Formats: sequence, C-alpha cells, structure tokens
Amino acid sequence: MEKNTSCFFSNSSPNLVITCFVAFITIILVRFLYVIYRTGKPLNKRTPQQTLSTLIVLGSGGHTAEMINLLLVLQKDRFTPRFYIAAATDNMSLQKARVFENSLADSGVKGISAEFMQIYRSREVGQSYVTSVWTTVVATAHALWLMIKIRPQVVLCNGPGTCIPLCVIAFIFKVVGIRWSSIFYVESIARVKRLSLSGLLLYKLQIADQFFVQWPQLQRKYPRAHYVGCLM
Repeated sequence: MEKNTSCFFSNSSPNLVITCFVAFITIILVRFLYVIYRTGKPLNKRTPQQTLSTLIVLGSGGHTAEMINLLLVLQKDRFTPRFYIAAATDNMSLQKARVFENSLADSGVKGISAEFMQIYRSREVGQSYVTSVWTTVVATAHALWLMIKIRPQVVLCNGPGTCIPLCVIAFIFKVVGIRWSSIFYVESIARVKRLSLSGLLLYKLQIADQFFVQWPQLQRKYPRAHYVGCLM
C-alpha cells in the first residue's frame, strides 16, 4: 500500500510542477497583453488635488535643456514629488535641475519636493563591448534598485540612453502588478527625420504610454506618435 502511494506521488509531482509552470506563464502572458492593451489609454480619473510622484530622466547635451523647457509648463503642484535622475558622469544636468527647483522656490511655488539621483551608465563612450557586458548588468541592477525605491507614478524622458532600463523596469512593474507608471516620451527636437535609438526602442516595443514628436514628418512616419510642435 505504501509502495503504491509513493509511486502515485512520484508520478504526480512532475505533472503538478508542469501544470503550475504553464499556469504561471499563462497568467504572465495575459497580464502582458493587458498592459499592452491599456498602454496609452487614460487610467481611472483622479481627483485634481491628487499628486503624482514623477521621475524625470535627464541627459547630457541638449536633452536637459529641452526637459527644463517642458517642466516650465508642468503643473508643479500636481507632479510632485519630483525625482531627477542623470548618469553618474553627468553632473551638469543635475546642477541645472537644482537651479530650476531653486527658481521655483524663489518664485513662491508651494509644496516643492525634489530629489536628485545618479545612475550608472550601461556603456561609456569608447568603452569596449566586452567590458560593457558587466557594466550593463551593474547599471540594470542599480536601475532596478532606484525604481523599487521611487516607484513613480509618472516617468518623463526625452531621449538619453539612461531612460531605457528605467522605462523597461517600469513596464515590468506594470506586468507583475507592483506599480502602474505612466511613461511619457518626448522625442528631441534634433530628431527631424527619424527617431533616436531610445525613442525607436520605446516606440517599437510599445513601452511608452504617450509618445510625442516635434516634427510633423516624424508623426507621419510613426503614426502612433503625437505631434505637439516645437517645445523649445
């Protein structure tokens, strides 16, 4: 009798594991398709007084200048607290963000709450592809830690490569149900005929909830994008 019982459990165990695995994959797939379906659609209406924690990704060159111009028209009292992130080697961008936040305080804007953080780059300019494998792993782990810490409701980005791991992690958080972050991507004004690599990845993978371009020919080429005119 004991021998038959042990044989039953030994035979059923592999089937149980396979069934659980298939069920898990099915749930993840259904959730993934739901997130893709919901991406770009408005969420449940929030009260006007409800604030939204906002992650703002800065980048070297003109990316930060464009982002600051975008923030000038943002509802400061609604999109707060604000978390600014730039690459670990990019001190200038965070300095500009601090100046911007200080100007808000000087102008009498109430309820200002801002934090400034840095993130490791996946690959530095001129770095070999072999060594970039390790730095990419480190950068991804760091991005995951930051996203778990911040858990933003809104992500704003406009092209720097540092936004890719953050946006991918935000999308994964949606799939597994940790946090629903609305991702808004504004392509740089310098991109006239085609998208940047960051923009192309977010567009093709349908990670961004809203995708904005500043030139009409880009909107015609990428129909899911929204043309908003020049923001500079």
